[in-house]
Amino acid sequence: MKAFLLAAGHGTRLRPITNSIPKCLVPIRGVPLLSIWLELCRKFGIDDVLINVHAHAALVRDFLRENANGIRAQVVEEEELLGSAGTLRHNRGWIAAEELFWVFYADVLCQPDLGEMLELHLRRRPTATLGVYEVPDPSRCGIVSTDADGIIQQFVEKPSVPIGNLAFAGVMIAAPEMIEMIPHNGPADIGFHVLPRLIGRMQAFRISSYVIDIGTMENYQTAQRTWPGLSYSG
Repeated sequence: MKAFLLAAGHGTRLRPITNSIPKCLVPIRGVPLLSIWLELCRKFGIDDVLINVHAHAALVRDFLRENANGIRAQVVEEEELLGSAGTLRHNRGWIAAEELFWVFYADVLCQPDLGEMLELHLRRRPTATLGVYEVPDPSRCGIVSTDADGIIQQFVEKPSVPIGNLAFAGVMIAAPEMIEMIPHNGPADIGFHVLPRLIGRMQAFRISSYVIDIGTMENYQTAQRTWPGLSYSG
């Protein structure tokens, strides 16, 4: 299986840490985020990963030479940021022959059961299955509402008036047809430009285990205190 690991953000809110390293290499209890994601991929049979980067690309390549952990990992450097969806569009040929592919936001720290998520996706066959979790501040997230069967009926990125507190966790599995929903011109964002177009064609998968977005210094410090690691059965 293949996965996009989206890691091209500037990481400005984690400065000065990200002045010298990319956000995907910031350590969580001594372990780089990228190592955690590669281990999660290995656990669930994802053996081919494309990592997009913008700053400090050489550091990511150097890291992967010693720490790929048996995974085929390639780095795609974006001189100009394409946006999360733009990266998928630009590399569409990489997954053209696949029945499905994963998308992970590299700055999210989590421990989802990807096996159960894949099973649900294969059973329901939506265009995409989104990992979702409850958040205390929905105005900072992509928020979903679902029907009784977990089909996503509404998606709003960073709503000023939230429809609930069930948020996209930055973990998704999709069919290649999702790429057709990405705008063709300019940078494009998954939350703003793609997911709202897939209403009624997305399945929600609730993640009840650990999830935190390492997007702020506050969350980064919280993760240092609370991250339990990936030593769970799954």
